[in-house]
Amino acid sequence: MKIEVFGPGCARCTKTGENVREAVKSLGIDAEVVFVKDISEMASRDVLMTPAVFVDGKKMSQGKIPGPEEIKTWLSGK
Repeated sequence: MKIEVFGPGCARCTKTGENVREAVKSLGIDAEVVFVKDISEMASRDVLMTPAVFVDGKKMSQGKIPGPEEIKTWLSGK
């Protein structure tokens, strides 16, 4: 599983990354967490507001900080 966190590295994006890692650890799943800071990559993926989170190429969240519990629902498919 590949999880991408899009953002310039601001506090909101950092918190989102922490929440993603917490959810992955809590579920005990094998996932690659990648931070994307490149503006042109964000534009090509239709990221209009940060932070944004993609799971296996699908946009799950944009413009807010998702909590660990919300992220776990995306990762577990529930």
